[in-house]
Amino acid sequence: MAGSPALHREPYARTALDADAVRDAYRRWARVYDDVFGGVSAAGRNRAVAAANALPGRRVLEVGVGTGLALPRYAPEKRVVGIDLSRDMLARAQERVRTERLRNVVGLVEMDAERMAFADASFDIAVAMFTATVVPDARRLFAEMRRVVRPGGDLLFVNHFRAEKGMRWWAERTLAPLSRVLGWHPDFAITDLLDDPRAAAEITECPPFGLFTLVRVPNLAVA
Repeated sequence: MAGSPALHREPYARTALDADAVRDAYRRWARVYDDVFGGVSAAGRNRAVAAANALPGRRVLEVGVGTGLALPRYAPEKRVVGIDLSRDMLARAQERVRTERLRNVVGLVEMDAERMAFADASFDIAVAMFTATVVPDARRLFAEMRRVVRPGGDLLFVNHFRAEKGMRWWAERTLAPLSRVLGWHPDFAITDLLDDPRAAAEITECPPFGLFTLVRVPNLAVA
């Protein structure tokens, strides 16, 4: 279509998410989340945990732990704390920890990722899988993860970032007004999370079809 480029550049207002909308959405998703999203998100989730396992440091924070799909894949020597805003999702994670006897999972806590109760530098690594699109303010999420990870540690993100053109771009923009119902932003850009994506140490596309991206950001000490 001749008009597509102009349409692509047309600004639009993003549907706002808030904590209540996220809680409501994931109350609905909790029972079916693993069946609906477990398969398609597996490759990105597995790569994020493998990256965390390969990094130095034992103290791992998983932000947006959800139903705990990733928890069995952490190396036994890692000591993992998971947080989530959804009590319903956490209940599923707690059941997984019990049934699979995951002794290296040392805490699962209901907590707002934008206002964490942890002290500064409490962790060596923080991992957020499919979480940046869910929180109301991804920049605050990033700032809080930086705060609770020690200088020299690492931040890991796996997320869907919006396409810049083509059918995927069209689908993402079409779904964007449904953000409050879905519980995430389909039209989320990497620049919504990072001021400068070049600050990332690694950006790796993940299957299927590059739908998800793994981003590693070193937590550099602030001068």
